[in-house]
Amino acid sequence: MARNGILGALATFALDALRSATRSAVPQPSRGGSSSAAAPPRDAGRARLRPSRGVQTVELRPEEVRGLRLSYAPSPDGQPDAGEVVWTWVPYAENDGRGKDRPVLVIARESAQRVYAVKLTSKPKDGDREFLSIGTGQWDDSGRPSWVDLDQLYSVHVEGMRREAAALDRERFVQVARALQRLHGWNAGE
Repeated sequence: MARNGILGALATFALDALRSATRSAVPQPSRGGSSSAAAPPRDAGRARLRPSRGVQTVELRPEEVRGLRLSYAPSPDGQPDAGEVVWTWVPYAENDGRGKDRPVLVIARESAQRVYAVKLTSKPKDGDREFLSIGTGQWDDSGRPSWVDLDQLYSVHVEGMRREAAALDRERFVQVARALQRLHGWNAGE
């Protein structure tokens, strides 16, 4: 009887170790549409500014990004430019390694290989101060209204971009830039 208890405990320990190892594996995000594919895991805490410099999209802490200059510069060249809505894999806020492909609005260039972006959602957020309505656009095939999440900032690698969806018109981009300026103190130069 005691032997079965020890074997059971060892089996439970081995199963827990296997689950833990599976969670820390580094799966590749899918290249498909809006799946909930897993992505490389991140630290559980949001304090880490740049968890990885691979090609995946990473969440940044807006309060730690200083001197950001938001400017409208869309160009239909296949590269993510400020003012464009592009699709990329975005990690969930829970920081548990999950996420999904979704549209993001590019707001500024970070480097030659990376841009800053804010995510879009089609879930109604009227009255929520952390979201700004931008209406409809070609980035949503169903023609649903969208809201910009003003409180979350992402670094998108040009190779992590799935596709260029549409350019936001200048007027709506300026509204987003001014809202981000009020919230984070970034320069909303047009």
